[in-house]
Amino acid sequence: MSGHSKWHSIKHKKGAADAKRGKIFTKIIREIAVAARNGGGDADKNPRLRKAIQDARAANMPADNIKRAIQKGTGQLEGAQYEEVMYEGYGPGGVAIFLTALSDNKNRTVSELRHIFTKNGGRIGEQGCVAWMFKRMGYIDVEKAAASEDQLMDIALNAGADDIKDDGSIWEVTTTPEAYEKVLEAVKAAGIEVADSNVGYLPQNYVKLEGKEAQQTLKLVEELEDHDDVQNVSSNFDIAEEEIAKFSA
Repeated sequence: MSGHSKWHSIKHKKGAADAKRGKIFTKIIREIAVAARNGGGDADKNPRLRKAIQDARAANMPADNIKRAIQKGTGQLEGAQYEEVMYEGYGPGGVAIFLTALSDNKNRTVSELRHIFTKNGGRIGEQGCVAWMFKRMGYIDVEKAAASEDQLMDIALNAGADDIKDDGSIWEVTTTPEAYEKVLEAVKAAGIEVADSNVGYLPQNYVKLEGKEAQQTLKLVEELEDHDDVQNVSSNFDIAEEEIAKFSA
């Protein structure tokens, strides 16, 4: 199954202790501004903005920061104009990497990302080279200790989820982007703790990696995720949970 979802679950559990708050705020502020620019500043009518605000609150971002980001997006305040860009490439072992970014200088961004790919045994590719391997979906990861498969299946499928998969120590619930919020709310309303959730690009096939290639790939993905312009990184690697935990230690 998806080593990538295991990676995000492990990172999510340890993230609060070692997160760089300023960097997290930067990414969320950009997302809020772009969401407000594209869909308006009313979170009740703009699901993308609503999700970004939820992320901001979960990161303990002050309300004034959220308000200013919305106002920059709607043009009420001046601010840099960020453009949504997607980049594609390959990591060690031929794994596919698909990432979304918000950039105010695409030439700078692609140059910096190319450097990260190259120094970590990968290469940035042409548009369309790996996008076909990914599908835009919602995902909700739940630790197995938090709910039984039958309990989660009953709640999630009744709320409109597509599927539930056994992914090592977690259950991965997948949904259409449109059903994501409803399913997430139903899971939370049942008192089930969510390890990680989002709407993103999920791989439709996987490449199993071990040893050096696995460690190189995790380093590449971590450096890409750490870049200020990068919002989300998706990859089709399948790496054992123990190997991911060893890298994250």
